[in-house]
Amino acid sequence: MATGATSGSGGTASTVKSAMRTLDIIEYVVAHSEGVVAQDIAQALAIPVSSLSYLLATLVERDYLSRSGRLYQPGAGLDRLRAAPQRLPLIERVRPLVRSLRVRSNETSSYFVQRDWQMEAVITETAEHTLRYSIGVGTRTPMHCLASGKAMLAALGPAALDRYFEEAPRERYTESTVVDESALRRELDQARESGIAITREEYTPGICGIGKILMLDGEPVGSLSVAIPTVRYDARVEAAACALLEAIVSGFSR
Repeated sequence: MATGATSGSGGTASTVKSAMRTLDIIEYVVAHSEGVVAQDIAQALAIPVSSLSYLLATLVERDYLSRSGRLYQPGAGLDRLRAAPQRLPLIERVRPLVRSLRVRSNETSSYFVQRDWQMEAVITETAEHTLRYSIGVGTRTPMHCLASGKAMLAALGPAALDRYFEEAPRERYTESTVVDESALRRELDQARESGIAITREEYTPGICGIGKILMLDGEPVGSLSVAIPTVRYDARVEAAACALLEAIVSGFSR
């Protein structure tokens, strides 16, 4: 018991120290906006080079710093922090939602937008599980077999939906893929009523998807979805994922 408590306290202190160092680095680089090298940062802030390298890499990855050769400068992410949310590009407003969905579910989470009769992955974060689903940014997939696609189809008006069924091919990717128009329309009715679309191994065997439309100013601007391997998927997991999507999307749409 004592060992566990000591370890927990040390972890908290270390986390706070890392946070303080991160803020110190940002403030130092902002004060030297012409650019500063890592060695100067380490000397000025008395941060070990090994720790500094990790923190700098993280700040660059998150776009709070930019790197040109050996020089570090303030990144565009700092401008986003100062801007009012309404002035940010849509993708930058959605990115934190995807991250929150992935962190809170620990399942692969993505933001899709409609391109013709396909869904394109615009933002995606992969789960940390050993067994996980991954999808590359820019990947396009037919709407009928993705949870994100069904969520988007359910948001279409009657005329647009009729045009979809007239124009879009609906290939069968697995034994579970729903391709029949009547059956798919019934699923879309259910998704429209519940606000959630669900697929079970319709595109990739062993993967279930849960998707929800993302609205802005009363118009659909894409959909968020989470992909869950069937070995971890059950009624409890489904309910938790649905509730999480509802909470994240409602916070954005308000």
